[in-house]
Formats: sequence, C-alpha cells, structure tokens
Amino acid sequence: MELLAPAGNFEKFLTALHFGADAVYLAGGKFGLRAFAGNFTEEEMEKAVKIAHSQNKRVHVTLNIIAKDKDFEGLEEYLKFLQKIGVDAVIVADIGILAFIREKAPKLNVHVSTQANIINSYSAKLMASLGVKRLILARELSLEEVKEIRQKTPSNIEIEVFVHGAMCMAYSGRCLLSNYLTGRDSNHGECVQACRWKYMVREVNREDEMEVQEDERGSYIFNSKDLNMIEYLGLLKEIGVDSVKIEGRMKSPYYVATVVNAYRRAIDMLPKKPTKEILEELEKASHRRYTTGFYFGDEEKQYTLDSMPVQNSEFVAVVTKCENGIAELEMRNKFSVGDTLEILSPDANIFNKKFKIEKITNSAGIEVESAKVVQEKVTVPCKFNLQVGDILRR
Repeated sequence: MELLAPAGNFEKFLTALHFGADAVYLAGGKFGLRAFAGNFTEEEMEKAVKIAHSQNKRVHVTLNIIAKDKDFEGLEEYLKFLQKIGVDAVIVADIGILAFIREKAPKLNVHVSTQANIINSYSAKLMASLGVKRLILARELSLEEVKEIRQKTPSNIEIEVFVHGAMCMAYSGRCLLSNYLTGRDSNHGECVQACRWKYMVREVNREDEMEVQEDERGSYIFNSKDLNMIEYLGLLKEIGVDSVKIEGRMKSPYYVATVVNAYRRAIDMLPKKPTKEILEELEKASHRRYTTGFYFGDEEKQYTLDSMPVQNSEFVAVVTKCENGIAELEMRNKFSVGDTLEILSPDANIFNKKFKIEKITNSAGIEVESAKVVQEKVTVPCKFNLQVGDILRR
C-alpha cells in the first residue's frame, strides 16, 4: 500500500519524504480545501515534484473545492501548469471541475476526493466510467463496505482511504458551521473548525443556559475524536486498499514526522502487528482521543466532549547537519544543558535513542546554558550519527 502524507508547506513536504511517505498531497494558493495552510507557490510546487520524482515518490495536488462558476477563473492555466510540471495526480471533488480537467488537461490523472461522498459501488463505478484513476472513499464507510466497493469496482481503479487524523463532524467534510458563524466557507478551504469550540445551548423560552453534554451515544454533531487505524493496516491491505492517507496539512512538521514515521514502520512490518513502541509513537504528537471511526460499526464512540488536544512529548529541534560528533540543530522549543533529548529518525539504529545535552554553542560561537531563540542554529556534541531532517524531542 502507498503511504500518503500531508504537506501543508515545503518544510512539511521534506519532512514527509524524510520519514518515509511514498507520496504527498499538497495545494497551491487556490482551488484546495486548506486555504490557511502555508501551501505552495508554483516555483515550490515544481521543485517539490522534481525532488519527489528523484526519490521515486509522488505528488498529488488538491483541487477539491466545491466550485461556483466564478471559481473556474484561472483554472485552465493552472491545470496546464500542473500537467507541464508532471504532478502525479489531482484530487477533485466537484464533477464540473472533473469535466473541465478532462477537456483542458486530459493527461492529468484524477483522484476523486472524499468530499465527493463515494459511499456505494454505483457511485464508484460511475466515477470509474469518467476516466478517473483513484477513488478516495468517504470516511463514513465500514470495513465491510469498503471491501464491497473494492470488489464491485474495476480492478484498474485504485482505492484510497483515510487512516489517521481529524474527522469532520459533517458528512465527508461538507460542513456549514464555519460559514454560518464566521463567514468563512469550509467548502472553499476556509474552515475555522467551529465544531471544536465549546458550546452552550438555550431553550428559546428559558433564560438560563446549559452546557452541551454527552450521553451514552456521544455528543452528536460537535467534537470528533481523531482517527487511528494503525493496528488494522493489515485488514485494509487484505481487502485491496491501494493507498492509506494521513490527514493533517494544517498540522505541524513534528506531527507529520511522528505520524508518518509510525505508519511507515507499521506498514513495513506487515503482516505482523505494530509493536508497542510504534503504537506509543502516536501518543507523542498532538491529537484528540483516538477512535477507529466508522470502520467497525462503532460510530457512537467517535464523539467526545473534550476537544482539547493532548500529547506527551515536545518538539525541541530539527537536525540541519551532523559531522564528527557535532550536531547542528535548528531550535524550536527551549532546551538547556543537562536536558535529555530523544531522537525521532527513520534510521532504525538511532530511532528513539536518547542523549544528554552536555554543551550548547550558539550561532555566534558562544557557549550558552540554553537555546532560547526560535529557529536559531546551535551546535551540540552528539555520539549518534544523526541525519539531516531528524527531530529531537523531549
């Protein structure tokens, strides 16, 4: 199976590749559903495609807005640019945009977005007949329903499913809360995740308010737990899933590194189950409490009163160089002499190894007690052969 990772900006793109993604999905400044991610300029996108292809990896570009007529302005030129630089696929939700692509840029591979709400084999076969390469199934499906769609869909059509990350409270991401409360259109990439806010409700004839509370079935439309299917990748592979997708273009580089690293290791272990060490990795990145979503028919367990994220480790620095026992680090959170840091690396020989900070030299060549300036490059002695792009955490 392909491991498909989010790349909200160029740093996250490099992070995803470093930690083992087979492919990334990203967006330009328009037409994608994460308008507040850093996203990519055309120059960055062209550079990303070249880097990915040099490593035999792939780049998928999101064009998954639900479009109005005015949104097609500039789309033809953008499609021709994507076709020219050789992106591996575009991700589309709107059938009008799909038709437009077929007419204006027929060489582009099209993946149908989860926003297209494919939840049955009839929809799947119709999309297949329109010449798409891949179907990204809706997240409301059970494992058995995914299996049935796979069996009834032409074998040359790839199937992709989400396995990790935030779950939208609305049907396959088609939400209007953000529009109503802030004027920011979630279906044009401007979602403010209003479902995560804390709400009070009041009956119209009463003056007092009461907090929205959870009963034995959940808290309904409000907060969703985060999806986590790392223990069931073998089942997905068995039923013919071609690509497993991690949500998170708005998440931090540390989140991308931690989650991609864990899923890469778990996939490489198949058919064995992931180890306890790998499962614990997913507790180290910021997340809401985990669920398997709809895959096993336990959707009532998806919802949670507490929308606050949790994590049990902190991103401290990223490695920019390591030679002759000296590591150059770009600081992200304060660390000091005497701290013990843990290594997050795709290299199994140093993954999760720890070392104590014995000395810190700042960018001016002065020995200091603490690294305090965000993104300042400092050097520390390190007995491990760290790689550029490795992460240190506490």
